[in-house]
Amino acid sequence: MTIGTPSWLERAAVLRPSHVALLAGDRRVTFADAAEAVRQRAGQLVRLGVRPGDHVGILLPVGIDFVTILHAVTRVGAVAVPLGPRATATEVATQLAAARCAWLCYDARGAGADVVTAAPVPAVGVTEGRPGDPVLDRLDPEPDLPDSGVDPGAAHGIVFTSGSSGTPRGAVLTAGNHYWNASASALLLGVRADDRWLACLPLHHVGGLAILMRSVLAATTVVLHDRFDAERVNRAIDTEGVTMVSVVANMLHRMLEARGPRPYPPSLRCVLVGGGPVPEALLVRAIEHGVPAAPTYGLTEAASQVATLLPALLPVKRGSVGLPLLPTQVRIVVGERTALPEEVGEIRLTGPTLTPGYVNAALDLDESGWLRTRDLGWCDSNGFLHIVGRADDTIVSGGENVHPREVESALESHPAVAEACVFGMPDAEWGERITAWVQPRAGAVVTAAELTAHVRQRIAGFKVPRRIRVVADLPRSPAGKPLRREARRTESAS
Repeated sequence: MTIGTPSWLERAAVLRPSHVALLAGDRRVTFADAAEAVRQRAGQLVRLGVRPGDHVGILLPVGIDFVTILHAVTRVGAVAVPLGPRATATEVATQLAAARCAWLCYDARGAGADVVTAAPVPAVGVTEGRPGDPVLDRLDPEPDLPDSGVDPGAAHGIVFTSGSSGTPRGAVLTAGNHYWNASASALLLGVRADDRWLACLPLHHVGGLAILMRSVLAATTVVLHDRFDAERVNRAIDTEGVTMVSVVANMLHRMLEARGPRPYPPSLRCVLVGGGPVPEALLVRAIEHGVPAAPTYGLTEAASQVATLLPALLPVKRGSVGLPLLPTQVRIVVGERTALPEEVGEIRLTGPTLTPGYVNAALDLDESGWLRTRDLGWCDSNGFLHIVGRADDTIVSGGENVHPREVESALESHPAVAEACVFGMPDAEWGERITAWVQPRAGAVVTAAELTAHVRQRIAGFKVPRRIRVVADLPRSPAGKPLRREARRTESAS
């Protein structure tokens, strides 16, 4: 008898058939039921004409259908290309073309007709479709479909970056990339049989997608929310047994604002906070409220987590994103030499989680094959990583280099400030003038003059913003990251 490598979902269904795989509102799907649903969908895809190696766009909202189609695509050996359900027709068409998709799976109840009509590939509805389009629900599945198994070196999916610093790039992620990242995360954070990971991040971005990969490999439960709502997240933590949740800084801020003084239950063992720098003042509040926050640094190109600080270390290592996850290697480079401890340089990385490449751009590797991330950071003498910001965001004002994150941290240390976004604007005298947009905490009132006086006590004079604008909210990506380029564009037009 030869024992092959079954798909991850089939394996989980054998190990824990009656365990809840997905919890979405009042719907509970066990691993056995999920595996059967995926077999049916995979058979329908094959009946449609999907073949191993085909690239299949997935334009579905967060929910059980998305998860089922994702696993069905990979079960037949095709490559999943998740797309943003709120993307415009132009964005979807561009990404479908860039990813060389052969098909688009959508649902007429969610995707706009103009988006699907603009797709340059054949479109198939999942439960409903446009007139003339095939619909999976109306197709008889191909019978006795064999499990194609898992090839660690084969492309599993193409995930587009958030585009926070330019045009989104489609990173090819292999099954091995996901496996190593999920294993490394589990090795650091641990896995419990009763774990429930709340997914309230977009599933077409790697932060949300990684939750699905980690949970199916560990055969644990995913709690699916179709969008982020702070009250709903807090309620799920209280009443639905959520033990883990992944958020960005703004989400954690809103959770704490909605929570008030009520402590979180001890069943919540980790709040992974990533997607960009986390304000130190927010981490102080998290500590005060007993939130098991774990600041993390990750990349689409590395299948999500690169480094994470354990919650237990937060009080003594606040400001760090922790040690690199094994076996990922991180190096700080100044010029082409390795930086000294606490010396700021470019973050470069290598390891088995690293993408083999993009579909629409060249991967920027150095001569040793390490990825040039364009992120700036430094490591202390114990190897704990600290993030400074993007090299592209560095402001040169009066001949001095200013890292926006340092200025943002000074602004965010004011008790009335929730989050800040700092960027450079063209200036005839200074080259660039430092400009800040500031979002106050709920109910707080603060003026630009107050903030200027506050930061003058904390950073050098040449780093103090020349202009501070108080706004109701910062421009953000779908994942909740502040977008400096959008703030800069609006500032230019004002």
